[in-house]
Amino acid sequence: MKIYTKKGDSGETSLFGGQRVSKSSKRIDSYGTVDELNSILGMATSFGVSEKGTKLLETVQQQLFVLGADLATPQSKEHRIERIGNAEVEFLEKAIDEMEETLEPLKNFILPGGSQAGSTLHFARTVCRRAERITVECRHEEGISEVAIMYINRLSDFLFVLARYENKQAGTLETSWVPERNK
Repeated sequence: MKIYTKKGDSGETSLFGGQRVSKSSKRIDSYGTVDELNSILGMATSFGVSEKGTKLLETVQQQLFVLGADLATPQSKEHRIERIGNAEVEFLEKAIDEMEETLEPLKNFILPGGSQAGSTLHFARTVCRRAERITVECRHEEGISEVAIMYINRLSDFLFVLARYENKQAGTLETSWVPERNK
């Protein structure tokens, strides 16, 4: 199988179902940003993520492929693709709850940073938020499932907690945000 097809040379691509759309459409931007996020999570795992974090991230990366396919398939199409569902949202919620049990409760905002893994996960969280904004905008224009929006929203929470968890595993202290006027 060749990696290049030349079908996108005109600036268009196909959604699942065959519909041709501009590569600049919100739908393409949405699942393209999810793909970017998935790559950043792969990068994070190369920075010494804990065994637990590695297992969680592998599951999330698998889920992001499902989400990407979901976003690339119009809701009106009756294609036999797996769509992101409540089980994936519940997986994230359970993981968040388990990690939070090991963390000190937050009393202040914290600065993104810490270990290489923690910093990369904080970065991933910001890309996840961008994916969420684009997907919400796409939903208003083209129809995206509510569960997909819920999943992306919960995923950003998961990534924040995982960044904190990984920083704790690495022995890296969190830095509280202190407004300039309070110094």
